[in-house]
Amino acid sequence: MASPNYPVERGIFIMKLDTMQGLKRTDYCGTLTAEKIGEEVTVCGWTARQRDLGQLIFIDLRDRTGIVQLAFDDKTDRDVFSKAFAVRSEYVLMARGIVRRRSSVNTDIPTGEIEIEVLELKVLGSAETTPFEILDDTQVKEELRLKYRYLDLRRPTLQNNLMMRHKVTKVTRDFFDSEGFLEIETPTLIKSTPEGARDYLVPSRIHKGSFYALPQSPQMYKQLLMLSGYDRYMQIARCYRDEDLRADRQPEFTQIDLEMSFVEMEDILSLGERYINYLFKNVLNVDIPTPIRRMTYTEAMENYGSDKPDVRFDMKLIDLADIVENCGFSVFADTVKNGGYVRGITAKGGAKVLTRKEIDKLTEAAKGIGAKGLAFIRWADDAEEPTCGFRKFLSDDEFAALMERMGVEKGDVALFIADKKATTLSVLGALRLQVAEKLDIIPEGYEFLWITEFPFFEYNEETGNWDAMHHPFTSPLDECLQYLDTDPAKVFAKAYDLVLNGVELSSGSIRINDPELQKKMFAALGLSDEEANEKFGFLVDAYRYGAPPHGGFGIGLDRLVMLMCGSESIRDVIAFPKVANASELMSGAPGNVDDVQLADLSIAVTKTEE
Repeated sequence: MASPNYPVERGIFIMKLDTMQGLKRTDYCGTLTAEKIGEEVTVCGWTARQRDLGQLIFIDLRDRTGIVQLAFDDKTDRDVFSKAFAVRSEYVLMARGIVRRRSSVNTDIPTGEIEIEVLELKVLGSAETTPFEILDDTQVKEELRLKYRYLDLRRPTLQNNLMMRHKVTKVTRDFFDSEGFLEIETPTLIKSTPEGARDYLVPSRIHKGSFYALPQSPQMYKQLLMLSGYDRYMQIARCYRDEDLRADRQPEFTQIDLEMSFVEMEDILSLGERYINYLFKNVLNVDIPTPIRRMTYTEAMENYGSDKPDVRFDMKLIDLADIVENCGFSVFADTVKNGGYVRGITAKGGAKVLTRKEIDKLTEAAKGIGAKGLAFIRWADDAEEPTCGFRKFLSDDEFAALMERMGVEKGDVALFIADKKATTLSVLGALRLQVAEKLDIIPEGYEFLWITEFPFFEYNEETGNWDAMHHPFTSPLDECLQYLDTDPAKVFAKAYDLVLNGVELSSGSIRINDPELQKKMFAALGLSDEEANEKFGFLVDAYRYGAPPHGGFGIGLDRLVMLMCGSESIRDVIAFPKVANASELMSGAPGNVDDVQLADLSIAVTKTEE
């Protein structure tokens, strides 16, 4: 068939766009099945692909539910056929036709048994050539996709992710409603009480020189709701933190936030487990075994080098202090004598992957996160003896004991760190994950874990002070109250985190409801009465009028959906995310504002040399 005579400009067919007048969509593309054969339907969507075979034209029409094939042949009206010939990728179409069985079934798509014999075709929107193809396996850089995020969001994977997010949110609301929770909105323009991460500040036009802050969490307001008698509160809350970004962080994020009165920690953990079980069953049809395994913070750090360990695989950290404390290898012996840690991990069967070159890379990685070096034993499958640079400094008995403790056999690699406690644990924890990924030994599935009994204070070696690891409203364990003034290292909190596959999903605690204990905690954290009153006075005052026992937690919705979708970055489950420098590439935010806006706020911008 000859090409229709359409005017052409810059390689794009110019045509008059149709209106929807007279047609209404009856079905979504991806929902059509063989049961519809013989029925007339009307579908709308974007052109994923147009295939011109001369006397046959096929158009793959895509909407958020999937793809259906539109068919045009020698029976098709000539005007409709000509219009189909002019269609290009990403044109917006409406098509009316009869569902029929395809001559060749496509088993790769749900609608692969059928196609639509088009009777009427309307072009509702034309499209220029896109900067990249709208394909799931597109290889273009993420920066380009984020610049044209509205196009990137047409990709089926991202559409499915956002639909999954919608379902997670709906199921979440349904669950907490069934448990008697009230969804109550808290303010997003609040007073700045900087604790931990920096606040995002919003200048006030009316109160010159004063600023609101965007909430890092609804913490104080939800506690006030407990004092106000609302008993069970939840909210899908937007939160903001001015901090450096990583793959699982954004400056603005969404939190499933809740608080309960007249409860103890067991009640809250039980509720969290019921929620997780209900959510995964109703969204993924996956049964999550309960009760969820528990591990204290100390156990997690000592065994896995992380307070959010991935326990889908073993490879625990092994203590070697008693074996090497008097050995001839000064790196090990001196570390133990100075109160440090000597620990190792064993990569079973790792010698094939962890070559000397790969171990050198791990050494550089260890140095990059604080270690002085990395010792190793590597026993290749074809070697009579293991390779070990420090063996000559150990007696035969010491080396044999070390090998036995580490469980090293032919084909294995053992890695060792000797340093201060915190450095040894954190570096080995990070190496444990890197090695597991290199060996590809991390199984699929969902492994939840509660981490409990967090230290209340953390010693700051730079300042010589004990800093709070939690917000100041967290309650200490009852048996630790006696150490508040005398031994901060012995004070542990009624705090708990929910971890999934090595990712922290949730953090929460039982709160202080005793005004006197709250004042004592402020003092222990180094806050004077004046500072405490300036930052938290309204909450402390509220405690004077009857505060029930209460506690709660917040679950990171973005991270939760990311893991449920099997994505590696939360950017894949957020419609319009920020990048590492907290900017949005598509809109150009943040941007400059004009002098009139600044004058209204009584603000002047001072430019500094970068």
